[in-house]
Amino acid sequence: MVGLSAAVIRRQQFLIRCLGGYSARCKNLSYTTIKMQSLMSGGGSSLEVDAISILRSITPSLDPSKHKGQAGKIAVVGGCREYTGAPYFSAISALKIGADLSHVFCTKDAATVIKSYSPELIVHPILEESYSVRDEDKKSISAKVIQEVDKWMERFDCLVIGPGLGRDPFLLDCVSDIMKHARESNVPMVIDGDGLFLVTNCLDLVSGYPLAVLTPNVNEYKRLIQKVLQCEVNDQDGTQQLLSLAKGIGGVTILRKGGSDFISNGETVSAVSTFGSPRRCGGQGDILSGSVAVFISWARQHAVKKELSMSPTVLGCIAGSVLLRKAASYAFQTKGRSTLTTDIIEHLGRSLEEFCPVSRQYS
Repeated sequence: MVGLSAAVIRRQQFLIRCLGGYSARCKNLSYTTIKMQSLMSGGGSSLEVDAISILRSITPSLDPSKHKGQAGKIAVVGGCREYTGAPYFSAISALKIGADLSHVFCTKDAATVIKSYSPELIVHPILEESYSVRDEDKKSISAKVIQEVDKWMERFDCLVIGPGLGRDPFLLDCVSDIMKHARESNVPMVIDGDGLFLVTNCLDLVSGYPLAVLTPNVNEYKRLIQKVLQCEVNDQDGTQQLLSLAKGIGGVTILRKGGSDFISNGETVSAVSTFGSPRRCGGQGDILSGSVAVFISWARQHAVKKELSMSPTVLGCIAGSVLLRKAASYAFQTKGRSTLTTDIIEHLGRSLEEFCPVSRQYS
């Protein structure tokens, strides 16, 4: 069957070349060919979950009687001089999906830039980098940072740690303290980007915390495997290795990003292989982190009313994964090779509407 499918794909590619390859018709055929190749090589079919049904089950209906904040309050901890786009992508994605409020805790240098991207975000310019802090002042400034974050901590449904964070030592020390306080307050954390660099070098920040979610890409996953399991990535036994990794960090949830996304909390492994886009522009991981944060908060709310078949962190990862893939697919169909992260963000609402229509509710 695989050999036959490969032959069909080769004939499609030959047809594309014969017709010129760049007409609108060929563009659609090429897209279909890429999609077929992706589905054939996904490798997650035996672990595939009904991601759309899961997304629908935890997405709350719009209720006019609810007040601001009940649909989710998300905070992104990240953003420094060099990286201002990543925290914005994560925070604005949370709003586009349906969170009511989205905060960004960043450095003073990044704050004005991030504010200029959108007035919708609540930006806190409280973090500092080493270059702007004297050694004798580091202790007092660190205490002020924690004091400021603590004012807000109990209001948040989920934190996103890492987008655009950078690797400044003093900044990472402050974020480590924030993570410790979040853990003490039982606030879920989605850790991505440089937050994974921090966690890989200090596993105690998340070890044994079931409300922690790690979202590594291929290189970040490799470093985690080397750190925790002291071996190399083994894709031949990838399911068992992912289980072992999640168990080795004490039952955190890991969303391993790739052609198929694999999710495990050390007990089960689920796969989401819905085709997204062949265009791998930077920033899609930031969209995913913001999306997962929102869905985790919704899954936890849902858990209060009804017993769940999976943990809220696993459900949130599955829902965030399939929504991003759908939005990326829409964006690529429109923009093709020029697809950017902002294009994908603009399709988040349309994608969620397709899965969970609200228009019928008020028509």
